[in-house]
Amino acid sequence: MVEKREIQKTISEPNRSSSIEEFYSLLRLVSPGTNLRRALSGIVSSGKGAIIVVEKPGLYKVIDGGFKVNCQFSYQRLIELSKMDGAIILSSNLKRILYANVLLTPNSKIKTMETGTRHKAAERTAKQISGVVIAISERKKEIVLFYKNKRYKLRETSEIVSKVNEYIQVLEKQRELFDSYLEVLNKIELKSYINLNHAIKTVQKGKVIQKISEELSRYLIELGDEGNLLKTRLREILLDIEKETNLIIKDYAKIDYKIAIEILDGLTYERLLDKERILRILNYENSREIVRIAGWRLLSKTTLTDPEISELIKEMESFEKILHSDIEQEFTSIPKEKSPSLRVEIERLKLGI
Repeated sequence: MVEKREIQKTISEPNRSSSIEEFYSLLRLVSPGTNLRRALSGIVSSGKGAIIVVEKPGLYKVIDGGFKVNCQFSYQRLIELSKMDGAIILSSNLKRILYANVLLTPNSKIKTMETGTRHKAAERTAKQISGVVIAISERKKEIVLFYKNKRYKLRETSEIVSKVNEYIQVLEKQRELFDSYLEVLNKIELKSYINLNHAIKTVQKGKVIQKISEELSRYLIELGDEGNLLKTRLREILLDIEKETNLIIKDYAKIDYKIAIEILDGLTYERLLDKERILRILNYENSREIVRIAGWRLLSKTTLTDPEISELIKEMESFEKILHSDIEQEFTSIPKEKSPSLRVEIERLKLGI
């Protein structure tokens, strides 16, 4: 049986997609081509360090000194102001430079893994105000983005492009394997030779591809407009991967397939490759169990709507019965005007065309 703690964790754990989206939005703000990224790169090129804080409620409790600037943001002005030792405060919409040469005084009891004075102050400030702080290292020439409890080092464009190309090559090979697995799965399902092991292998490959693409998406966001061609290539590679994988899960899962998908999406690479774990998540005791699938995935390739597929599956109980029904039989759950075309489509599925 599927482990209860995994299901309970999935139901009770809050949705973290909003925080991930917030972080991705920040990466877009500092992606190559933006004025802020020009300023950050300019500071690095000039051999200077800096701390840049985005205005947030609670910020003014942790700053001291400095002077008010309150001018329109430009990357040239930001580069010039970085020549002073203190922090620079930007407005929340990044359209104005509010203060310069400010001393940050966050709570020293806040834990930090940083070693340099500048980066310690940046990390503690980001945690205390739950906001955005950017630290630029004068010695290492690194740009580090702190957001709440997150730390992310921005990379050079050339480094990101190289990494993205590596990911693309891996994904292309994985896509080829997924397609070959899917082709075999189509054949065995159409012949009613249901093979649970092969279905699980296909699900594993699909979910691994999705997980790799999630990591790649972060790099593409950081590339900004310079990654548009690579984004197009990624979309081509991922075409229908999620849909096909989730429909396999819907066909084979013996629990609510949505819960199964959520649990699988939360697994690490290592756990995704554990066949026995996947079996438990789909609520099987072993891979030798007799399986009768509903047929959602293959029936979705016909002209039937989801409600019609649902009614057909409810009426016929399994995909095997649908396939082996007399081709002249009327499916009472299907509108009469659709019956002739459905017969043709069912026959086409049987022939594997």
